[in-house]
Amino acid sequence: MKAFQLSMPLAFLVLPFFVLGAPSEELGRQEVPTSLSGCKRCCDSLDVPGTSEGGDRPQALPFVMPEVRPYINITILKGEKGDQGESGVPGKWGKEGPPGDQGPQGPKGSKGQMGAPGDPCKHQYAAFSVGRKKALHSNEGYQALIFDTVFVNLYSHFDMFKGKFYCYVAGLYFFSLNVHTWNFKETYMHVMRNDQEEVILYAQPSDRSIMQSQSLMLELRENDEVWVRLYKRQRDNAIYSDDVDVYITFSGYLIKPSLE
Repeated sequence: MKAFQLSMPLAFLVLPFFVLGAPSEELGRQEVPTSLSGCKRCCDSLDVPGTSEGGDRPQALPFVMPEVRPYINITILKGEKGDQGESGVPGKWGKEGPPGDQGPQGPKGSKGQMGAPGDPCKHQYAAFSVGRKKALHSNEGYQALIFDTVFVNLYSHFDMFKGKFYCYVAGLYFFSLNVHTWNFKETYMHVMRNDQEEVILYAQPSDRSIMQSQSLMLELRENDEVWVRLYKRQRDNAIYSDDVDVYITFSGYLIKPSLE
């Protein structure tokens, strides 16, 4: 390889001699005149003045044909193509370009298949409204209010024997309690969620009876219980009703089922 690299400059130095040829020794010994006298034809020989022995015309010099060297094409000195080198380390990712324009809206897809039927025992509705025709006096510390009249009891979610509403559909519920107070007696009741007091319905003893109400919304989970409880303190706790009219009502319904 090193020998090949050294031979390349020598080839360029010798090349002009191959193309143009070396100068003739005959021409090197002759003095070429700097100026010519008179007009000459192209076919006439060149005369150098002062070379004849006494004639008017100078003696003509012989024409020497220059030596022509053969032409060498240097492209034949080009070597074969080498093997491809290894790939370099890839560069870093460029910056993310701006988002493109929104494409045209595609065609409407075909209608999907009907889904599997839901649980027949799972209802997405819940509502009840019950009443009581009998008056009640509290005779112990805590006493559940039991109802004897049904207005609405959807899917039997309200247990009439226990006086409790059982939540089978989790969600947001609205409840309302209405009672008629007993004159000269205290009215003290709670709307309960499980074992927790949520709101109180209270009326002080008075010489006349009045209608008293309480309402609220609760977010219930499945299996929660909502019911009404009487609480006896030092005074008599009672609510009024009779066998003809309904003075006591308790109602509730589902507003919106839970998404869970």
